Amino acid sequence: MISSWLLPGLKAQAGPGLDTGLVSIIAHASTIVIFTLLLLLFFSVTTWTIIFIKWRQVKVAQRRTVSFLDAFWKAKSLPQIQSTLSAFTGSPVAEIFRLGYAELGKLSRVGGGLEESTVGPGMPFSGLENLRRALNRAARVQTTKLSQSLTFLATTGNIAPFIGLFGTVVGIMNAFRGIGVQGSASLATVAPGISEALVATAAGLAAAIPAVIAYNFFLSRIRVLEAEMNGFASDFLNLIERDALRKAQSIRAA
Repeated sequence: MISSWLLPGLKAQAGPGLDTGLVSIIAHASTIVIFTLLLLLFFSVTTWTIIFIKWRQVKVAQRRTVSFLDAFWKAKSLPQIQSTLSAFTGSPVAEIFRLGYAELGKLSRVGGGLEESTVGPGMPFSGLENLRRALNRAARVQTTKLSQSLTFLATTGNIAPFIGLFGTVVGIMNAFRGIGVQGSASLATVAPGISEALVATAAGLAAAIPAVIAYNFFLSRIRVLEAEMNGFASDFLNLIERDALRKAQSIRAA
């Protein structure tokens, strides 16, 4: 029973008329090898789906981040850039600004503005720490959003070759079992098992290689965007702190 499960159609494969076409090899492969190939097909299709979706997401994020930063530093006021945020949908930096601007509004309503939170000359603003935490939290959320599905690519790159290797081992076992069934070690006897073993190996590599390349590519792009987010958060915080200092000095001078 085990032999029939591992080697369906073995007798049909053996002989002078052996068909070594890829479709024929898969059609006459053992149940375990077919299941292995289907599993690798699932990983491969999912990997390419993630690649196309993630490529578009990262491309939009990069392009609109550049546009947002250019508009931000040209804007004359924060409300002006806030009113144009809809044009930068998909930019993680624009989202950080949106959350930071919202936090500024909360601070203004609660404490009358950052300048009124001054503890003393040369002391930090208590409101700035709230703003810093909000910006850092927003940066982490955006990084997590950009990194979604990368775990699947890493997992595919790591396990797909081993899944293919499992199919390879089963194919070689089938080749040796075929020798025992036929009582000879001719090429026609061992070819079916060796063929399905090589197909499983190739399928494992075909699923793993694009996943590894895509993972490294997207990871490098996300790190660049993460650096942009952290840099903008620092610049935004410095801008608010300078503005608060200027207002505080004006109040004391008056």
